[in-house]
Amino acid sequence: MSGGPHRCGFASLVGRPNVGKSTLTNALVGSKVVITSERPQTTRHVVRGILTREDAQLVLIDTPGLHRPRTLLGERLNDLVHATWSEVDVIGVCFPADQRVGPGDRFLVAELARVRRTPKIAIATKSDLAGRDQLAAHLAAIAGLADEHADLEWEEIVPVSATDGYQVGLLADLLVARLPEGPALYPEGEVSDEPEEQLVAELIREAALNGVRDELPHSIAVVVEEMSPRADRPADRPLLDVYANLFVERDSQKSIVIGAKGARLKEVGSRARRQIEAILGTPVYLDLRVKLAKDWQRDPKQLRRLGF
Repeated sequence: MSGGPHRCGFASLVGRPNVGKSTLTNALVGSKVVITSERPQTTRHVVRGILTREDAQLVLIDTPGLHRPRTLLGERLNDLVHATWSEVDVIGVCFPADQRVGPGDRFLVAELARVRRTPKIAIATKSDLAGRDQLAAHLAAIAGLADEHADLEWEEIVPVSATDGYQVGLLADLLVARLPEGPALYPEGEVSDEPEEQLVAELIREAALNGVRDELPHSIAVVVEEMSPRADRPADRPLLDVYANLFVERDSQKSIVIGAKGARLKEVGSRARRQIEAILGTPVYLDLRVKLAKDWQRDPKQLRRLGF
């Protein structure tokens, strides 16, 4: 598209945990910039995904899921969400079509009603998982949420599926239409401004979250201690050395991550290395160590050390 004014600005995708925000961000950008997991509260950092078109540049902010916090980490994640809402040009509010609108959604909408000047688009995510009648009822329920708050209005209500691409392009158009006019902020071809070390840490954490017990995801933090090209390699055979630590809160969690005779940690390393190589486009040597940081989610000093 061309001929009209060029638009550029920021959009935030929000929702309670595990509603498909990260998967939708990746679909809109057309590249993996955010880790995904079946576990809630996977996203911990505000990640910018960048969609550049001829007529616009849409910078997507993927926030942690808003939830009632039980730890200091949870409180800080919620603070990140609220700070982001006040700074963006449009908010996309995600409601998964395979689940009924519930108390968590109502809590979110009540919080959003206090953000009065920012336009809001309601998004029925995971619409491929709902039948026609279920989707129609879900859209009606989303519309009803706005009726419960005098200060809240949906500019649009749109069903999408990040999995099969259904109406992802339409959603991009709706978000872009609400951006201010202006030049692009990022070079063409750039899909995220997240530092490579942080992206690598998130990919390692995603691999570690795969298939573990319910209580473990919130207790894993990853810190990349060193990341640099190996000096003695020829230019046509580069190798990136990555040394990272996985921190858990209890000894019992350490044994879960490592597995019998180190088998699970080896599997985590292999999965993470493949993802890192695919995104960075270079062979990787990955060295992972599992360390104990007792009750780090509740300790301000340890939270700072781990980057929160």
